Amino acid sequence: MIYTSIRYAGFLLAMAICANAQAGIVLNTTRIIYPAQDKEVSFGVQNSGGEILLQSWLEATAEETGDLPFIITPALARMPGGSKQLLRIVYAGADMPEDRESVFWLNVQEIPQVAAENALQIAIRQRIKVFFRPVGLRDAPEKAPETLQWQLRNDVLHVNNPSSYHVSMVRLEVHDGTVQVIKKGSHMLAPKQSLELKLGRPASSRPLSLTFNSINDFGGQVAYLATLTGNQMVTATVAAKTDRR
Repeated sequence: MIYTSIRYAGFLLAMAICANAQAGIVLNTTRIIYPAQDKEVSFGVQNSGGEILLQSWLEATAEETGDLPFIITPALARMPGGSKQLLRIVYAGADMPEDRESVFWLNVQEIPQVAAENALQIAIRQRIKVFFRPVGLRDAPEKAPETLQWQLRNDVLHVNNPSSYHVSMVRLEVHDGTVQVIKKGSHMLAPKQSLELKLGRPASSRPLSLTFNSINDFGGQVAYLATLTGNQMVTATVAAKTDRR
């Protein structure tokens, strides 16, 4: 009887978690592009649940150091249920690299109102990336995935990003005939960064097929493919575009 009661209590807890997780904040974008020449960029947040306090802040990624010269306003806002809020990111105009794109995190979190005694509260936080682009970068961001340099050496796939932009890749796969020898779910390659991926088994003498999807500025995915032959360095070409995520 006690075991049944515990199971039932656990079921109710799980249902409460699901209900609260579904009712929360929704951002109107999956990433933010900030051109340095703009005084500010803005994005919208919708509250699909009850009344909350909305807290927002910026933080550096592993590749960035020091304080970020940005502010977000309002940093704290009260949002009634079903309401919308416009948030702005403002650049102070200093202390960012001028020869490459930079990336940092935007955090948006709901703070629930004080609940009744013994009620379950869940604070939901969302994180998306903000890409800051300085003025004067010569190459085009949408062409960055096509500049990646792929080369197979001693059963290790080397990829180098010579561009000034971050390249976000998902569903990266390499096939030796019908056998999959590399599978990577997602990875973001920073400007001038390299990555090494070891094959799951020694490669045969035949060419290998490489495919991956790159996420563009609008959150959509563009498919790329390339053929790896010997240790020849190659670049990928556009295969097809998939639905926006």
